[in-house]
Amino acid sequence: MEKSKYFLKELNYIQENKLKESAMKLIEELPEYFFEVAASSTGKYHPGYALGEGGLLRHTKAAVRFAHELLEDPSIGEKYTPHEKDLMLIGIMVHDGLKHGKIKDTYTKFEHPILIANLIEEKGEGLGFSKEDITFLKAVVSSHMGPWTTNAYSSTVLPAPKTKYENFVHMCDYLASRKCFSLSFDKNNDIID
Repeated sequence: MEKSKYFLKELNYIQENKLKESAMKLIEELPEYFFEVAASSTGKYHPGYALGEGGLLRHTKAAVRFAHELLEDPSIGEKYTPHEKDLMLIGIMVHDGLKHGKIKDTYTKFEHPILIANLIEEKGEGLGFSKEDITFLKAVVSSHMGPWTTNAYSSTVLPAPKTKYENFVHMCDYLASRKCFSLSFDKNNDIID
């Protein structure tokens, strides 16, 4: 598994081995550019650590880390089953997986949440996810943009988060895009504790 090596630490947050294996296979479906591009071409919507080469990967790792830390807090984590926690972590790992489209476009594709949800639906069972898990993952990734469901440059209307799972995934993505949080990364793009 070549691409999943970028998420070794984050994959270890997943408790169910079967889900961890499926997550690794799903990560392998991500395009090469995911591991190379910045989270934002302008820097307008993301902190410094998410800019430049590998910025999208660092943004994603930050979102997963926020999720992990929040879920470790009993007052938050007890609201979810271990299976739900694992699925939310997987959703966060791939939420921006097709940010520039299936084939790399110069700019972010506004409909990227729908594109990754479609990929999960198309490949999910073959990767070992159950139909229920696929439905869950599609919901959390397709609504990860939160209240920003429309864009002047696209006719797509994204779903807004409705469930506690969808809101949690959106919140972690949102926190990872805030400039007020500063995280440090090593040369392997891992967060320095």
